[in-house]
Amino acid sequence: MKKEDIHLWDIQRILLGDAPVVFLVEVFLRSVFIFLFLLVIVRLLGKRMNAQLSLTEMSIMIMLGAIVSAPMQDPIRGLLPGVVILLCVFVALRGVNRLSVAYAKVERLVQGDVRLFVKDGVLQLNQICQEGFEREQIFAHLRSKKITHLGQLSRVYLEACGIVSIYHSDKPKPGLSLLPFTDQVIVNRQSSSDALLACHSCGWVIREKDTDQQVSCPNCQANSWTKALITEVPPSKDGSPVFEEANEDSQKIIFSSYKH
Repeated sequence: MKKEDIHLWDIQRILLGDAPVVFLVEVFLRSVFIFLFLLVIVRLLGKRMNAQLSLTEMSIMIMLGAIVSAPMQDPIRGLLPGVVILLCVFVALRGVNRLSVAYAKVERLVQGDVRLFVKDGVLQLNQICQEGFEREQIFAHLRSKKITHLGQLSRVYLEACGIVSIYHSDKPKPGLSLLPFTDQVIVNRQSSSDALLACHSCGWVIREKDTDQQVSCPNCQANSWTKALITEVPPSKDGSPVFEEANEDSQKIIFSSYKH
């Protein structure tokens, strides 16, 4: 289109382009056809397309959007090329899935691998950085699961499909607080250890007498420490509170709601 053909008051060109008005009817029919055929393809791709998507499936979904747009909108393009491309995508994905099942290396190459984010209450900072995550992103997800400190966790995995799997420790131990320090009301209500400190960076726990709060963390080399939180459970029969060494079944996190 030449520069002199562009006019701001040309409403028909702005709304319809160079196509005649009757092309709107054709766009409707094209859209219905592509939509119905796309439903068939997605159905054949399987129920995984309705669940958490893997890297391959996410790529396919993006491709599907690009494939169906041109046949629906461009009057000089036919429908059959779009149908053929959709069929090719379907065959390619099925082929990749079969190879992934048959060969573990292909599966790791295409889908990615599992990452260990927390091990025995300690953040695995190298793997977290490799995945481009931040500590606060992980903390926010753990807080949504009513977890108050890292000592309650045995393992936290980032699955290849992006799901975070959490495994609680059978015997919770003191750990780094996951609560935001800006909310002092909740922070002050938690039980902390008088003898243990947690690394503010990775959650490594040491005895307070072993450091003057200037020593570097043996795990991540950071030198910032904070009081380690402990898991509190209901009082024993004699009325005294019980800390640590609590079974998961009897564990009750003190997460009292603050009422204004």
